[in-house]
Order: sequence, then structure tokens, then C-alpha cells
Amino acid sequence: MGSQEKKLGLQLKEARENKKLTQADVALQSDMTVTYYAMIERGEVNPSLEKVNKILDVLDLKLSIKEK
Repeated sequence: MGSQEKKLGLQLKEARENKKLTQADVALQSDMTVTYYAMIERGEVNPSLEKVNKILDVLDLKLSIKEK
């Protein structure tokens, strides 16, 4: 996948680790498999906005869009 997916994955991983959560914790609370969540963190998949929103809720984050 592209650099945007990798960037998202790294940001999610950092937020998860800061909250002392495991991938399994986030996956379970976001209604997805651990394997799929791990693929998101590695930037291997392009998750739907619905899935991203579920993860952001678990990690207590907000989606931010920046202009170029």
C-alpha cells in the first residue's frame, strides 16, 4: 500500500502504545480481527472510514484533515 496507509498505521500504533493497549485490545473493541488490525498498523490495507472511526473511538482520537 501507499505512504498514506503507512503513516496512518504508524500514528495508530503510537497512540495505542501510549495508551498501553495491545493490538488485540484495540481489535476486540473495534469489532475486527487482530490480524486485520495488525495489517492496518503495518500499512498493508486501506481500511474503510467506518473501521478507522471505530479505532479512533477506542484510542480516544479525532480525525483531522489538513490542507496542503
